[in-house]
Amino acid sequence: MATNPAGAPLEKPVQELDNVVIRFAGDSGDGMQLTGNQFTTESVLAGNDIGTLPDFPAEIRAPTGTLYGVSAFQVNFSNDTVYTPGDDLDALVAMNPAALKTNLGDLKPNGIVIVNTAEFSPANLRKAQYEASPLDDSTLDGYQSYRVDVTKMTTEALKSLNLPNRTVMRCRNFFALGVVSWLFNRPIEPTLEWIQNRFKRTPEIAEANTLALKGGYNLAENTELFASSYEIKPAQIAPGTYRSITGNTATAIGFVAAANKAGLPLFLGSYPITPASDVLHDLAELKNYNVYTFQAEDEIAGVGSALGAAFGGAVAITTTAGPGMNLKAETVALAASVELPLIITDIQRAGPSTGMPTKPEQADLLQSVYGRHGESPVPVIAASTPADCFETAYEAVRLAVKYMTPVILLTDGFLANAAEPWLLPRFADLPDITVEFRTDPQGFFPYLRDEETLARPWVRPGTPGLEHRIGGLEKDYLTGNISYAPANHEQMARVRVRKLNLMTQDIPPTRIEGPDSGELLLVGWGSTYGSIAEAVAEAQARGQSVSHVHLRHLNPLPTDLGEILGRFDKVLVPEMNLGQLVRLLRAEYLIDAVGLNKIQGRPFKVSEITDRIDRMLEK
Repeated sequence: MATNPAGAPLEKPVQELDNVVIRFAGDSGDGMQLTGNQFTTESVLAGNDIGTLPDFPAEIRAPTGTLYGVSAFQVNFSNDTVYTPGDDLDALVAMNPAALKTNLGDLKPNGIVIVNTAEFSPANLRKAQYEASPLDDSTLDGYQSYRVDVTKMTTEALKSLNLPNRTVMRCRNFFALGVVSWLFNRPIEPTLEWIQNRFKRTPEIAEANTLALKGGYNLAENTELFASSYEIKPAQIAPGTYRSITGNTATAIGFVAAANKAGLPLFLGSYPITPASDVLHDLAELKNYNVYTFQAEDEIAGVGSALGAAFGGAVAITTTAGPGMNLKAETVALAASVELPLIITDIQRAGPSTGMPTKPEQADLLQSVYGRHGESPVPVIAASTPADCFETAYEAVRLAVKYMTPVILLTDGFLANAAEPWLLPRFADLPDITVEFRTDPQGFFPYLRDEETLARPWVRPGTPGLEHRIGGLEKDYLTGNISYAPANHEQMARVRVRKLNLMTQDIPPTRIEGPDSGELLLVGWGSTYGSIAEAVAEAQARGQSVSHVHLRHLNPLPTDLGEILGRFDKVLVPEMNLGQLVRLLRAEYLIDAVGLNKIQGRPFKVSEITDRIDRMLEK
């Protein structure tokens, strides 16, 4: 312990920082996701704005110590507004050689790296493809390197409990969290409370994790390991009640809020698939809100059951990822044909086929707009942030029941698992969702449409006098009876397109971040919002003529978008695909839009977008 000449402990100085980007990395069994989530909670309760990026391997249990078995969790916490999980790292916690090898390249020069020295054995070094130990050569030169035998220290902290070695090893992540919590002045009380609640049925495990967390905190505070700690003041945020929320949880809560606003039961028919499964898990825990969940045997059964629930008068949801969208396509086209409200939630991941199931991508846009047989137009909307998943899920339900149509909601793996502070809305302030079921048989026809929305009547099965046909064969324009008449078929196809176009009346005026006209407009959709918004803000601060439009409604597009695009000399469209929205914009508006495309299973860095802005303005 460091002391002054009188023998009293030295009080270490505290350095104030504006923001920090930290990444916890280790083996897939090291608890890095849990550690990152708890550090996020500590940061939120400390008053910081945050952005997170969980990153984990696709294998349920990847081989220990291998490069492709590394699991990581990145947190950006700040005293100002946070748009992204951060570009380069200020601090890295590496629990083994593979974690160091795969993540050190993202650490800033002179950044902090904390390594668990116990895991740098010859066998683990070989798995990580190190020819020599990076602790003994120049690998860590240029960084602030702190070497901690986390395994030994955790064992010492827990030795009084006489636990099996396997149990002790599972507490190492909390020891590391304790070290980092002290280093950045995070309050550990929320984590201590979480431990007690999480392990209340196994008090010995609760005690072990508590001792490990306190042991790491005390090590950092009372030894000469660190000369100082760091403080990030609370951010100035709007008053209200906040919680940390991931995109998947926000999606689930948005669906429940919409169903309750509509006064209808919520039915989810779904097949588990990464990264959409958490929506199923969350909704399964909300049964007291008139929620029914059905885990189907496959994707086709999941969407089929949801369509049946829509026919029965429920708010009907199905969730999936890209491969499941392929399988659901026929039933989505059936939903478009019979014109029933069904929400298809596609939480996109890197493909094709199984692809990289735990990595995000935006490659399902064209499939969502066009990927069905026949003329079967379906509205498509996309969430832009984890918290925005609540609003878009709510909006998807509102549009579906108002226009009697299936709606595709797009999020992705980044939004699904990332977290941010969410200002809880008041239920009374949410938009109304009015539902009317036809009960009067007088003058009833199954496809007699509302004049303002072209929506057909919604009739609960068994309503007396309102029995009618429903199915995939082409239907007569009014009666719903099977019809092969050429003119009727064209009329039915065209009326569904007109209904889609009418939805533009529900799209608010497009918001432009920046000047209304200028040299360069960035157009984005989905999870690229944070990176684009921060890049544009930096460009504007440098005096560059740059603005930003981010689209929620992708089919149909906003009616004012074409006029806005025409007010700018150049248009740049960043996407995590090979250029899908840019194709739609070029085709619809005949503009020379330029794509900035990235398909690496990782979100855009802000620097990648600012570099392209600079190059386009130089030209």
